[in-house]
Amino acid sequence: MKLAAELKAINAALDTYRQQLDEIPDDVFAETPAIGGWSFAEVYSHIMQASLGSSVAAEKCCNKTGSTTTEGLNWKGMLVFLLGRFPPGKRKAPPAVAELTKNITKEEARNLIIKVRKRLESVVPLTQHAPDNNKISHPGLGMLNAGQWIKFLRIHLEHHLAQLSRIRKSFPQE
Repeated sequence: MKLAAELKAINAALDTYRQQLDEIPDDVFAETPAIGGWSFAEVYSHIMQASLGSSVAAEKCCNKTGSTTTEGLNWKGMLVFLLGRFPPGKRKAPPAVAELTKNITKEEARNLIIKVRKRLESVVPLTQHAPDNNKISHPGLGMLNAGQWIKFLRIHLEHHLAQLSRIRKSFPQE
């Protein structure tokens, strides 16, 4: 997928996050679902913070403040990028990621969505001229360059939309 298509898909995913935020009942937003795992609020906290982090990593690659290396994706990264999504199945967040994930309010989630959009507006144009060999390490996928960080951001956003769907189904429907 080309950069413009990635950005279009990212914006579509962010639109979906914003729309679903209005549809989630206030009384269950921060509630742990019966199936266990994260609440809606924790998913929004995680995905928006991770998206901001990915945009920062992409920007560092653009500004050549990452590592200049021929290292690339590890086997997990190659699989994810080949498929354009995470393989089926649930994953457990690394402890460092889980520690940063917290319940947030709907207003905080709305503000984070806006912040992610603004960051991407300034970072994505820079990635067109970023060197392919300037990379930042991803904790699970290997060394990613600027364009790969943008693609990862899209893959990650879409992955957590499926998680929101599972959480929604776990609550009784009115």
